[in-house]
Amino acid sequence: MKTVLETTNFDAGLIRKYDKQGPRYTSYPTAVQFNDSFDIPSYEQQVQLSNEELIPRPLSLYIHIPFCHELCYYCGCNKKVTQHPEQAIPYLRALYREIELQAQLFDHDRKVVQLHFGGGTPTYLTDLQLTELMAHLREHFNMPACDEHEWSIEIDPRTMDENRIDLLADLGFNRMSLGIQDFNPIVQKAVNRIQSPEQTEALMIRAREQGFQSISVDLIYGLPHQTVTSFNQTLDTVVAMRPDRLSIYNYAHLPELFRAQRLIKAEDLPTAETKLAMFGETIERLGAAGYRYIGMDHFALETDELCIAQDEGTLQRNFQGYSTMARCDLVGLGVSSIGQVGDCYSQNQKIIADYQNGLEKNQLPIARGLVMHDEDRLRRAVIQQVMCQDRLDFNDFSHKYHIHFRKHFAIELDLLKVQAADGLIKLADDYLEVTPRGRLLLRSIAMVFDQYLHHSGNTTRFSKVI
Repeated sequence: MKTVLETTNFDAGLIRKYDKQGPRYTSYPTAVQFNDSFDIPSYEQQVQLSNEELIPRPLSLYIHIPFCHELCYYCGCNKKVTQHPEQAIPYLRALYREIELQAQLFDHDRKVVQLHFGGGTPTYLTDLQLTELMAHLREHFNMPACDEHEWSIEIDPRTMDENRIDLLADLGFNRMSLGIQDFNPIVQKAVNRIQSPEQTEALMIRAREQGFQSISVDLIYGLPHQTVTSFNQTLDTVVAMRPDRLSIYNYAHLPELFRAQRLIKAEDLPTAETKLAMFGETIERLGAAGYRYIGMDHFALETDELCIAQDEGTLQRNFQGYSTMARCDLVGLGVSSIGQVGDCYSQNQKIIADYQNGLEKNQLPIARGLVMHDEDRLRRAVIQQVMCQDRLDFNDFSHKYHIHFRKHFAIELDLLKVQAADGLIKLADDYLEVTPRGRLLLRSIAMVFDQYLHHSGNTTRFSKVI
C-alpha cells in the first residue's frame, strides 16, 4: 500500500518553475481542437464503425443536468440558475428524445457499464423526474442490473435529505460525489454556498448504509478568505468523515470568462504563496491519513476502485477526470456534453435553447468534434500512460504502434532532458518513469508530447498545471 507521502514529493521550488498553463488532458486532442466540420453524419459513421468492431466496447453514459437552485460564485460550469423547477420540463423532454436517437445508433447488445449524472446539480430534479429519467434510460439502452455496474451522481447536499439517498439507491446508483468546497463559514458566505458538516456527513452515513460502494467529495483551495489554517480545519473535518476519494481543485479566478466570478473580490483571494502552502499541507495531511495521490487533483484510499484500476493498468482520463474501465465508448447526453466513440470526440450544443430546438426537429444536438488520425491515437496513448501509470515503456509502444519510439519522439525526448535534470522523471534508454518529485507535475510532462501545443505555442486557454 502506497500513500501520498510515499509516492509524491512536494517541492515548492519546482512547482513554481513548472506551474505554467496547460491542458488537463481529459482528452487528447483537447477540446480546443474540436471543430464544426465534424457533423451528425460524421458521428453516425463513427458509431457504425464502433458497432462493427470484432469485440464492440461496452458503453459509458454521461448525462448533463444544467440546473441549480443557487449561484455558487466560483463556478465555471455550464449551468442555469433558477428557482422554478418547471423550467426543467422542456429540457427533460429534449433529453428523452436525445436518449432515443442515440440509443437507436448503438447495437442493443452493447451493455452500459458506467453511468454518470453531472451538472449543474443533478439532484435539482425532483424524485419523480429522476425516476422517469432513469426509466427512460433503461428503456432505450441495455442497462442490466448487476453488482458490476458503476452508476454515479453528483450531489449538492443542500438539495438532499436522507430519504433521497434511499431513492438514489433504489434507482441503481451506487457511487456519489458530494460538493463541499470548504466548511469555513466566512469562505462559504463569500462564495454563496452555505452547508454544514453535519448535513454532509449525514448523507454519507446514509449512503454507506444503503450500500454505496464509493463516496467522493470535492474541495477547492484558493477561494476568498481561505488561509492555510482554515483550509487545514476543513481537511481535518473531511478526513474524519473518511470519504473513499477526494478531488481537490485549485480555484482559477477568471471573471472575464465566468460572470459569476465577478461577485468575488480579487483582494479577498489568498496569494499565490498561500495557495502553494495550502496545496503542500493538503499533500501532507492526506498522506498521513492513508490516501494515495492518483494524479492531478485526485486522492483515494487504497481500497477504492481508482487505486485498484491504477494497479491493474485500467485507469483512464476522461471528461469526468480519472475513471475506471478504460475500454468504453462514452456517450454524452445533454447540453454541452462531450462523448468519445471509437476514434471520434463529439460535443453537443452549449446553449440550452439551441440544444432543445435541434431535438424538436429530431436532430442530434452535435455541434462540433473531431476524428482522430494515427498520430493522435499514438500521442493520446502516450499522454494517457503518463497521466495514469507514471511510466512509458518505449519498446511496448514501438511494438504496438509499429514505430521506433526514440526516433519518432526524438524532439520530445530531447526536451525532456531538462525535466530529467530537475528530477521530475528518470529517462533511460528504453523507458521514462515519473519520479515522486514529478508526480505533482504530470501535466507538464504530458505537455511535451502534445503536438498541437508545439504547433501553436498557445496555452492561454488553459488553467495552471497546479
